[in-house]
Amino acid sequence: MADVLTLFTSIGLSEQKAKETVKNDVLSCALNKPLISKRLSFLTDMIAQRKISTELQLAAALEYLKGHPKDPINQKEFEDACGVGVVITPEQIEEAVESVIRKHKEQLLKERYRFNMGLLMGDARMALKWADGKVIKNEVDMQVLHLLGPKTESDLEKKPKKEEVVVNGEVQFEGKSLMEQLRGESLKFHKPGENYTTEGYVVTPKTMDLLKKHLEYTGGQIRTRFPPEPNGILHIGHAKAINFNFGYAKANNGICFLRYDDTNPEKEEEKYFTAIKDMVEWLGYKPYAVTHASDNFQKLYDLAVELIRRGHAYICHQKGEELKGHNVPQSPWRDRPIEESLVLFERMKKGLFAEGEATLRMKMVMEDGKMDPVAYRIKYTPHHRTGDEWCIYPTYDYTHCLCDSIEDITHSLCTKEFQARRSSYYWLCNALDVYALDWDDPRLFTLTALRRRGFPPEAINNFCARVGVTVSQTTTEPHLLESCVRDVLNETAPRAMAVLEPLKVIITNLPEDFRLDVTVPDFPANEAKGSHKIPFTRTIYIEQGDFREVMEKGYKRLTPEQPVGLRHAGYIISVQKVVKDAQGNIVELEVTCCSSTSVDANQKPKAFIHWVSEPLTCVVRLYERLFLHKNPEDSAEVPGGFLSDINPNSLQTISSAFIDTSVKGAKVFDKFQFERVGYFSLDPDSTTGKLVFNRTVTLKEDPGKI
Repeated sequence: MADVLTLFTSIGLSEQKAKETVKNDVLSCALNKPLISKRLSFLTDMIAQRKISTELQLAAALEYLKGHPKDPINQKEFEDACGVGVVITPEQIEEAVESVIRKHKEQLLKERYRFNMGLLMGDARMALKWADGKVIKNEVDMQVLHLLGPKTESDLEKKPKKEEVVVNGEVQFEGKSLMEQLRGESLKFHKPGENYTTEGYVVTPKTMDLLKKHLEYTGGQIRTRFPPEPNGILHIGHAKAINFNFGYAKANNGICFLRYDDTNPEKEEEKYFTAIKDMVEWLGYKPYAVTHASDNFQKLYDLAVELIRRGHAYICHQKGEELKGHNVPQSPWRDRPIEESLVLFERMKKGLFAEGEATLRMKMVMEDGKMDPVAYRIKYTPHHRTGDEWCIYPTYDYTHCLCDSIEDITHSLCTKEFQARRSSYYWLCNALDVYALDWDDPRLFTLTALRRRGFPPEAINNFCARVGVTVSQTTTEPHLLESCVRDVLNETAPRAMAVLEPLKVIITNLPEDFRLDVTVPDFPANEAKGSHKIPFTRTIYIEQGDFREVMEKGYKRLTPEQPVGLRHAGYIISVQKVVKDAQGNIVELEVTCCSSTSVDANQKPKAFIHWVSEPLTCVVRLYERLFLHKNPEDSAEVPGGFLSDINPNSLQTISSAFIDTSVKGAKVFDKFQFERVGYFSLDPDSTTGKLVFNRTVTLKEDPGKI
């Protein structure tokens, strides 16, 4: 594809953008097929003639070619779709931006530079589809500056956080909870029985009678379903689907089914069925009923026979590899006689064909251009529920909508989440040489992994509320999810003190047998929520990083010249002696202490550090991102493939951290805030003699990760 890369870079695309464009599977497939290689010549000619001269036009051209795979190309339609010959003058841009500014003037003057300037750009781009975006932005910036003048100190103040309140444990954003967002009226979803009003719905002579019967059966009740395939563990994208389907039903006094789409016995295991139900319930939802696509195998088969009888399906013998890619040639068996297909379908059911030797295909073209999708295929694999009763199994394309119909689902709510590549993670297990990297490894974004890492279900549900209801494809941003986690844990995770890298400190002016019980509030911002006691003795431990032998500018913690306070203890310590081993490493500090109430304001320490005394020893696991790049499967970003992008520091294990005794007796998944360190959750690997804590999130987001 070197010629294509050169072609795209010649019209101004960056090398990375050109590579991304060529990576488009549909385009690459099309440009590599000899039968339609003339399309490349056509596109080359359009670029050479400068008819296609911008990145925007090229994107439109590629989109047109993808959506119109059959020759000949309609030249006029193509040029209209790509803006060929359209010239946008500076005067037109100026006038369009002036019109947009007038439209939003009142709000602009009120909000000034806090106004969402993206609205101005969006409106301007709508009016000037083929104009250069940079030129439009420059014009918008100039006219906004002319209207508002330079930014004032008030404009530069940090924007206040969106108002969030908690009502009955549910976060509401700008006055709207997820339930309110999901109510049918606000989303303009059709009402039960009014499916025909949905865009693209095909009305037949029997439609209204069928909808009438459906409405009589459901009584106007909203019925949704969450239909996962039981071939893997749910991830954060599934949480969004769970919230939307169960949440929409709940917000409208309806019901939601948990339906397992169990039509591929090769990949399904009982542990996935159990784990999926557990995760749905963990997020706080109870299915109206648990159903299986396999419940309907006989009915689905009967419907397939009827589909053949009506001339809408046929038996095909093309191989799987022949059906891959775009613009697949029409099957030579498409016009096979109906009676012949009926006989062959029965033979498939009886096991008289080998796997891959025959499929049942539907006579239809899907939205993505895929022609005649497969409805049934042969698999000689026992099913976990039906055993050896069937050797042909329906596909998702065939099963999904029919099961919705069978269960009288009123609203088929779907998200456009990307399909997780589970096989990649199996390979990853071997590459990392870890303990059979399971679906609950805290570095993953499966729901079981997030639970193990300590993510509260409320935080995941609140994240879905923040994302809102949209049909657009979205990418989960980890820092946004982590922000929701912090919001919940700040209010629910009691405080404890833990030292990850201990440095021993002897307080020499206290007696050998000195012991004091120190009261520590579980939630310092609201001491009414409880407290716990921890011992304070002559020997304490602090973080190694909280001491420096040589004073540095800006360092506020303990040095030989600078005392510090001890959190909650009411004491200030000052270094008297630094004890080192034979290699010169600092192993101990000798200090003296005084009461913090005995010093005047000028002697108050610059910092108060955490500490432990008579601590428990525990294991602490610190997690970072599993991959170094945001898109590890992007060959332009990571040429060596995702396995070359694994973060070697994604897990750091500290085997002998110290923690105060308040956590003794904690149960698996109990959550704590280790003061000044982060939020942690007790891992299932814990034993009576050794507690294991996973860091859920740090106390604050590292700006470098966003």
